[in-house]
Amino acid sequence: MTTEATLPTTAASPTARQVWTRARGIALALVLLLVGAVAIAVVRSDARHGELDPRSADPYGSRAVAELLADRGVSTRVVTTLDEARAAAGPDATLLVAVPDLLTERQQTGLHSATSGSGGRTVLVAPGGAAVERLVPGVTADPALSLDSTLAPACDLPAARRAGTADTGGIRYSTHLEADACYPSRRLATLLRIPEPSTAAPAEGAPGDTIVLGARDILFNNHLDEHGNASLALQLLGSRDHLVWYLPSRSDLPDPDDERGFFDLLPSGWLWGTLQLFIAAALAALWRARRLGPLVPEKLPVAIRASETVEGRARLYRKANARDRAATALRSATRTRLAPLVGVPVTQAHTPESLLPALAAQLHGAPGDGQTLHTLLFGPPPGDDAALIALADQLDALEREVRRP
Repeated sequence: MTTEATLPTTAASPTARQVWTRARGIALALVLLLVGAVAIAVVRSDARHGELDPRSADPYGSRAVAELLADRGVSTRVVTTLDEARAAAGPDATLLVAVPDLLTERQQTGLHSATSGSGGRTVLVAPGGAAVERLVPGVTADPALSLDSTLAPACDLPAARRAGTADTGGIRYSTHLEADACYPSRRLATLLRIPEPSTAAPAEGAPGDTIVLGARDILFNNHLDEHGNASLALQLLGSRDHLVWYLPSRSDLPDPDDERGFFDLLPSGWLWGTLQLFIAAALAALWRARRLGPLVPEKLPVAIRASETVEGRARLYRKANARDRAATALRSATRTRLAPLVGVPVTQAHTPESLLPALAAQLHGAPGDGQTLHTLLFGPPPGDDAALIALADQLDALEREVRRP
C-alpha cells in the first residue's frame, strides 16, 4: 500500500506589510494633495474675504470707496436680492452690480429690463461674455484679456480724462453702439460708457447710461491709492446722490422656472480640476504598472504533479474542441524525443527530410514504410476524438519500438 506525501502549502494572500509597501506611495500622494488643497483654501479665504463689499476693510474689500463717497454726500446702500436692485433703479441712483456673472440668465434679462430707460446709471463690474450680452445688448466681450493692467484713457470721456491712467486692464469689449470707448488695449476698450437713447433721458439732471468696467481693481481698498483709480471710481460712482451696491447672495433665490443643469451647479474650474485628476491618475498608473521585460522563473507556492498538468491541458483542449492543437502537441513531443534516439539533432527533429530516413533505418521497415511514418508524425489533424486516441496509441507504439534494444 502506498501513500502520497502531503504537499506543503504556502499562503498566497499578501501580508499587511506587503499591502502597506504597495500602497504607501499612493497614500502619501493623497495626503499631499489634501494638505495642498487645505492650504490653498485657507490662503484664498484669507485673501478674498469680503471681496467687493463696501462694508469690508480687507485688501479686496471696497470700504474705502464708500467712505470717500460718503464724504462727498453720496450714500451707499448694500442690497443682496434682485428685487431690491430692480426697485432701486431710478434717475437719482447709481446701481453697481458687483458680480454680474453670478446671476442666472433670467435674472440678467430682468435686471436689464429694470435699468433700461430708468434714467439712472448702471455700473457692471467685469461682466463676462454671456452676461454682458444680456445686460447690455450690443456689447461683446473678447475672449483674450488685456496684457497690461494699467492703461491710459485715450478717449473724450471727462471722467477718464481727469483720472488719467488707471488699473482698468482686464476684460476687453467691443460694440457697434454709440459709446465712449476708453482705456483701450490692442484697439479694444476695457471701459465703455453707453448712454441711453435721448428719448429716455430725464427732464432734469444727467442722462441715464451704463458703464461696463473690465476690471475690479479700481474698487479694491489696496489699489485705490494707485494711479488714477480713486478719481475714476469716485466719478463713475458719484454722479448721483445714491449708490446702490448689489451683491448677489444665497438669499437671492433664482426664479423657480430657471432650470439649471448639473454642470451649472459645479463651481468654476471643475473642468481643469478634473483634467488634473486624470493626469495624476495616469501618472500613478504608469508608475505602478508592470514593466515589460524578460520572463523571470519563480517557484510555485505548491508543487504540481506532471500528470495533473497534462490532464488539465487535455481538458482545456477537449473543452475547446481543439483536436488539431492536441495532435500537433503530441506529434511535436514525440518527434523531439525520437530525434536523439536515431542520431538526429533536436534542431532538425521537425524536418521530415532529416528525421524520417534515420527513423526508417532504425526500424528496418517496421512498423511501415516511409509514407506511413510521414502520415503518423507529420500528417493532418484527426477528424474526431476516436482518431485522436488512435493517433496517441500509434505514437506510443512507435516510440516503444524505437526504444526497444
